[in-house]
Amino acid sequence: RCLSDWSSDVCSSDLTLAGVACKIVIPKRAAAHKQDRVLICLHGGGFTSDSGSTLEGATIAALTGIKVIAVEYRLAPQYPFPAAVDDTIAVYKHVLKQYSHKKIGVYGTSAGAVLTAQMVVEARKLGLPLPAVLGFFSGYVDLARYGDSRFLYGTNGFTNFSSMLAALKGLGMVPYVGDHDRQDPVLSPIYTDLKGLPPTLCMTSTRDHCLSGTVDFHRALLRAGVDARLMVFDAMPHAFWYLFDLPESREALEAQASFLDRHLG
Repeated sequence: RCLSDWSSDVCSSDLTLAGVACKIVIPKRAAAHKQDRVLICLHGGGFTSDSGSTLEGATIAALTGIKVIAVEYRLAPQYPFPAAVDDTIAVYKHVLKQYSHKKIGVYGTSAGAVLTAQMVVEARKLGLPLPAVLGFFSGYVDLARYGDSRFLYGTNGFTNFSSMLAALKGLGMVPYVGDHDRQDPVLSPIYTDLKGLPPTLCMTSTRDHCLSGTVDFHRALLRAGVDARLMVFDAMPHAFWYLFDLPESREALEAQASFLDRHLG
């Protein structure tokens, strides 16, 4: 399926919630018993662009039959950390006024996965009730130490470290982080106690530059006693599930939707 096919299954509109621009995506065939559920989508784009709020919102809304709020958070370099976290928390607080936290899920791909982890750590820090489920799709939670896959697939192997640094800048991490302490537990959730976080689906692939970050987060969640699941697809690139001509994409998207839907039921 292409984006237009998914878009035909949903209605989308722009709205401002708590002063933050959002897209509201409502499935056309939403079941009556799912009206009390909502998903918050945090788009990818390396924190410097919106590469997926429509894409990521439409697919999951169509597959789950649940309304999705895609947060169009402020972007680096004009708005570095913690602007994106602040915007997401503002929307989450607004949503909590209308929905039980047990009926809210948060998910994101790439930068959106990073932000999903950052947001839930900040929510706990603020004493907010946590969402019922998280979708952490191809991200990482240690911005002080990039893992092995970042070097292997973010550049041309280990041979050219100058191009590696350029690639990291291009992926948005440098302008997003700025001069902030990279071991801040909100910026890098690996440095906080993850105990008590919601059930989380971690998804990645073997040729993904975020492979290390995703599997490391999964292991950290398991150590903290969190109900964490991991799916790793063979020979697929970063965030391949939005390449709709790949047969694995449907499987990945259906797994994402099923996990999120099940934990809001």
